[in-house]
Amino acid sequence: MGEIVNGSTSFDKEAIDWEALAHADQAFHELTWAELKKVIADNDLASLERRPSEIVRYKLWTSQIRTAYGSITNFICQCRLGWQSSEFSSFEQGPIFAYNDSTPFADPEDYKILINDWPYAFTPDVTHLVVWLKTPVPIDPHTGDLTESSRSLINAFITKTFTQRLLKQGLDQDRVQWFKNWAQLQSVKGLEHVHVLVRDAPRELIAEWVSGQPDSIRAPCQS
Repeated sequence: MGEIVNGSTSFDKEAIDWEALAHADQAFHELTWAELKKVIADNDLASLERRPSEIVRYKLWTSQIRTAYGSITNFICQCRLGWQSSEFSSFEQGPIFAYNDSTPFADPEDYKILINDWPYAFTPDVTHLVVWLKTPVPIDPHTGDLTESSRSLINAFITKTFTQRLLKQGLDQDRVQWFKNWAQLQSVKGLEHVHVLVRDAPRELIAEWVSGQPDSIRAPCQS
């Protein structure tokens, strides 16, 4: 399997003031559904943040994972997705996968829906999912943002997979939002993914979407 290796950054957990972070968390504002919709409508994705304590935990976790696996991308591919990347993969270009259909979302074997293990700070009614893809989604090379055709493709997938499923449950359609971070905002670079946010989704639907996958990549790899 082609592995993507980058440098690790040490992080001194002994120097962390967890009590101060707990106070910071209490003062931190979680985005409501209405606020989240506005952020996405304005494409103001840089304003999405994690809670202060989660930022520190994420840095600790990424430091440990890079030491063990070489990169976050390697870990997600091996332990979360179970995808084998090509030997031609590189840190600069990201992983390359064999896929069944070159059109994103066309074949269910070419994507996987998982719970986001390090979500942004939303109110508890919001579930943060991620759709990981083997196939690249075209972006504007000048802005790093989606092309109009890519945006239409993702919209169609979100409507079919999430919105229509909620409607069949008798729930209103104002329960799904999605976004794809610009290239410069992505914390897992090179591994194609789309963020999906669902409000007050029944547990059985979430379980259906993630197909019984484990809840968190914070747990040790079981491979």
